[in-house]
Amino acid sequence: MSSRLRDPGAISRGTGRPPMRSARERGSDRGAAPSGHPAYDSSVRVAVVLVLLALLLTGCSTGVSGTSIPSLEPTDAPSSTPPPSPSPEPTPEATSMPTDTAIPALFTLTSSAFSDGAAIPRSYSCDGRDVSPPLAWSGVPAGTKALLLTVTDPDARGFVHWVAWDLAPDLGSLAEGASGALPGGALEGRNDFGRTGWGGPCPPSDTHRYVFMLTALSAPLGLARGTELAVVQRQAAGATVGETRLEGTYRR
Repeated sequence: MSSRLRDPGAISRGTGRPPMRSARERGSDRGAAPSGHPAYDSSVRVAVVLVLLALLLTGCSTGVSGTSIPSLEPTDAPSSTPPPSPSPEPTPEATSMPTDTAIPALFTLTSSAFSDGAAIPRSYSCDGRDVSPPLAWSGVPAGTKALLLTVTDPDARGFVHWVAWDLAPDLGSLAEGASGALPGGALEGRNDFGRTGWGGPCPPSDTHRYVFMLTALSAPLGLARGTELAVVQRQAAGATVGETRLEGTYRR
């Protein structure tokens, strides 16, 4: 009995069947390559599979790359031009409307004897004939009903040389020496020489200025002859429409 245990193959040889092998021996036989064929390791098989897969992918990419795919070039999008903005409607302020209204003329006072700012001739002073100089006006404001004329010396604290009122606006002028007999019912007041009417330049020394002021009034003053300037000015304060002036100088 001990001899059979030592030689398990003897039993098989006696029965004519191949001897029994262990499970380990049978598993090792499955991994062995058949006779006449090389034995491939598992890593070699993986490498072969990867090479074949690479060749397959290369062939596919070559076929795909060989096919020409039309490129879609960007086309210029039609330019969308915004519609022109509507022109703003003209406003009444921006629309120039034809008008027949005339621009009022400048209210002016002049003298043919001297220009504005120039010297007054000697004949109109106390050193000469002492007569009132010629005067003319234009551009009288609309609504003027009467004119007030004053002549003062600002270099002698407003010394009064002449005051006359209720001159007709359309008279347009006063001739030389008109003082004492004013046309159209105009009246004269008292000057600072103590006389009624004109008193010419008569400075004590040096050069003095003489301001001829013409005031447009909305109504006649209706004052009595010989009224002093202060009273006349108070009466005219509420009826003034416009003013203009002429200045002359005189030197002794």
